[in-house]
Amino acid sequence: MIEKIKKIKFPKTTILISFFAVLYLFLLIPAESSQILSGGNRNPFIWNRDSLWKTLEAEFIRAGMEGCDKIKSGIDSLIWNSETVLSQVSASSLSPADKKFMVLEDNLFKIAPLIPACNQYFSAYINLYSELRKAVKKQSQNWNMNSTDAKNTLYRLLYGNRTAIEEIMLQLPRDRISSFMKGTEEPSLTPAAQIMGITVHCGDILVSRGGAPTSALIARGNDYPGNFSHIALVHIDEKTKEISIIESHIERGVTVSTLDEYLNDIKLRIMVLRLRSDLIKENPMLPRKAAEFILNRARRKHIPYDFEMNYNESEKLFCSEVASSAYNEYGIKLWTGLSTISSKGARNWLAAFGVKYFETLEPSDLEYDPQLSVVAEWRDPETLYKDHLDNAVTDIMLEEADSGMVLSYDWYLLPVGRVLKFYSSILNLFGSEGPIPEGMVAEAALKNKWYSETHSRIKEKLIVLANEFKKRNGYTPPYWQLVNLARDARVQINN
Repeated sequence: MIEKIKKIKFPKTTILISFFAVLYLFLLIPAESSQILSGGNRNPFIWNRDSLWKTLEAEFIRAGMEGCDKIKSGIDSLIWNSETVLSQVSASSLSPADKKFMVLEDNLFKIAPLIPACNQYFSAYINLYSELRKAVKKQSQNWNMNSTDAKNTLYRLLYGNRTAIEEIMLQLPRDRISSFMKGTEEPSLTPAAQIMGITVHCGDILVSRGGAPTSALIARGNDYPGNFSHIALVHIDEKTKEISIIESHIERGVTVSTLDEYLNDIKLRIMVLRLRSDLIKENPMLPRKAAEFILNRARRKHIPYDFEMNYNESEKLFCSEVASSAYNEYGIKLWTGLSTISSKGARNWLAAFGVKYFETLEPSDLEYDPQLSVVAEWRDPETLYKDHLDNAVTDIMLEEADSGMVLSYDWYLLPVGRVLKFYSSILNLFGSEGPIPEGMVAEAALKNKWYSETHSRIKEKLIVLANEFKKRNGYTPPYWQLVNLARDARVQINN
């Protein structure tokens, strides 16, 4: 009997099929489940002003019905009062809890819904916001930037009133809107060049927003949900005026890009930040030195992307670290107020992508650093609306994350993902990019795929509901309505 068994020969095809079946089953074995993280030590900022948003929307409708002539006096009064309070703020040294800041916040919110009916006031409104930003940034130079009061005041005034401006932009005719908003004319002696009509200097920091669903997650998934997801540092050659953009991409780590390459990546908005000149009177070329340091480092060797978001370790760099590590080399510590991610849902979702540090450097929060001046900001109505749609979908998905929803993926694709990861690793050894980013495991890549596809499905339905809202009401839904519509879109998709 044993001799007969020995004589049995299995066809090569059967052997191959069996081998790949066993290999497939082996590759199906999931990695050790990541630990469910608890919430952080802080509480995420919550506006909790739904009644105010409804009131402002009602004021917007009323103003449109009454017309500019009937509401002009109210706008004039609010602007005059705001300018008076702003002059008092500029002449004093105030704590972040001072009531004058709340008066300014309320005034600008009250003015905003009236502007679409009286759009000749839009430029005055933007100027008022610019002066407010300059004043509160100056006040913050004496604040503890890790205190809750300081963070809340800066966020409410800078982010809150930027949002108000954008709500106005989305209601105005396009010929009434400028894509550029100038900020502080911060002097610099470093080499300069023009980028999109703005004079930019060597050492300036470009803060932008990408178009991917994960870009929205980066922008919204911290304690102070913001508008930005990416940081890059500008280098300008003193002789040739050649512009180099140093940045770190998830797909390929730190790169040196041309201006065209930088702009060809989807950018929903861009903001230019510059180190205050009074901080470097003794060394005015410090920003150039910082840019040259990181430029030379990026050209010398490959620097992988830091998925862990560990800003204390510089062998790998995520995008914010490109700027922070460059300036830190010359004694300037950016992000005087560290970013925190305290929401349990956001922590667990980001951990699924490889993040391990939740007190870190988030792109949106760099605007609040008192060491930096906002030089200019760019966004146009089309990309602005896409930004708002992405934010609304992300916000309701993060609500689900806080309720216990975990990132998923199609389990049967795990072996394919692991093979692609192996292939990507081989390409990485030879300096090329693979389908799965360096430093990202196959499970994370599949979860990213699931997240992006889910986000896109909700957004597709949200666009339909938002268009129906506009057709029914005669105006573009404001952000708080977009969030409500995104919740409805999610329910419809689930059903």
